[in-house]
Amino acid sequence: MDELREAQPFLISLGVGLMMGLERQRRPHARSGLRSFALIALLGTSAGLLTAEAASAWPLAAGLLAVVAVMLRTATPDPNGDDSDTVTPLAAVLCYCLGALFWFGHLHLGVALAFAATSLMYFKTELHGLSRQLTRQDLLSFLQFVLISAIVLPLLPNQGYGPYAVLNPYRMWLMVVLISGMGLAAYIAFRLLGQQRGAPLLGVLGGAVSSTATTMVYCRQARQSPALRSVALAVILIANLTVLVRLLLLTAVMGRAVLAELAPVLALGFLGGAALAWQAWRGIAVTPEAAAMEVSNPIELRTALGFGLLFGLVLLASAWLNQQAGVSGVYLVALVSGLTDVDVITLSALQMHEQGQLQTTEAVRAISIACGANLVSKAGIVALIGGRALLVPVLRGFLATGLGLAAGVLLFT
Repeated sequence: MDELREAQPFLISLGVGLMMGLERQRRPHARSGLRSFALIALLGTSAGLLTAEAASAWPLAAGLLAVVAVMLRTATPDPNGDDSDTVTPLAAVLCYCLGALFWFGHLHLGVALAFAATSLMYFKTELHGLSRQLTRQDLLSFLQFVLISAIVLPLLPNQGYGPYAVLNPYRMWLMVVLISGMGLAAYIAFRLLGQQRGAPLLGVLGGAVSSTATTMVYCRQARQSPALRSVALAVILIANLTVLVRLLLLTAVMGRAVLAELAPVLALGFLGGAALAWQAWRGIAVTPEAAAMEVSNPIELRTALGFGLLFGLVLLASAWLNQQAGVSGVYLVALVSGLTDVDVITLSALQMHEQGQLQTTEAVRAISIACGANLVSKAGIVALIGGRALLVPVLRGFLATGLGLAAGVLLFT
């Protein structure tokens, strides 16, 4: 049994080396392939074994130097003049290090890194195309996200301040990072795919970026061009169902203790609206060209600061009203806050639950009230911009979602 346990890192190394080597083998100008990478991975694991037995880092360092020397020896200019293969030597060194990681017990991390590295090598063409499609503003957004997540966040104190000790700078900024990251991912996907992929993807991506903006844009398009009314209906319903999925993901990350009770409530709301959204999508007999929607970049420092400030104000208001009027005060904040944004009150309710200020049932009800208020707000936007012809079918979808949420609250809380 011990021998089998010791063989496991070598078997995983062999598999990882073959995977990375297979990707290199199919490249015509790569100077190392299937066998080379498999041997390099096994060498890394063997060096890790020798290092552990000798209690010295020299075997591991000597193996690394050997791999580098071999890569330098084989990195001679190609006869056709192509000497630009810098990826293969780097991948070989990484493969050796992964082999060593496996011996020291980091199996899951090593396999994940190997998969990521192989994917980066395999999708070379797609990644180059992606870099050409992104604008200067898109790249700036990546830098801003790195700033708020990797630089600002670790510097903030992780403790409560202010009245009721609810203002935790680290946790408040963590919410900003989480919302900004989800928005950035959806924004990039929308930029790359959204304009050409039809109503379902437009609704999903639009709802992930901003369901309010999506609703407003397609209401305007439906009024200006009645031929787009069926598309607008499907996009609006799908976008607002996506909000429920987004809240589920937020809860899974930030409030797992609430997830078991909140999930069936959101699921019933989703299922209630999904039937009519599906019907609306199927009702698009001949899909006209989807309306173009310009969305602003989600990673703006001013926007991030505004979200953090709003989150802090909602926390203070919820804590104060909870003290003055009990949980009814929190429900009132959820009702008012939900008219404009459900993310803020959701994160606030989750934090109050974590601090013991709200019970699980009370947090679920507050989030559900915010969702209902948000649907009422969107219905008002449709009435003002989209007109009666669009409002009636949208109201049916929103009502089905709202009734599903209400049924979930009654059944599961």
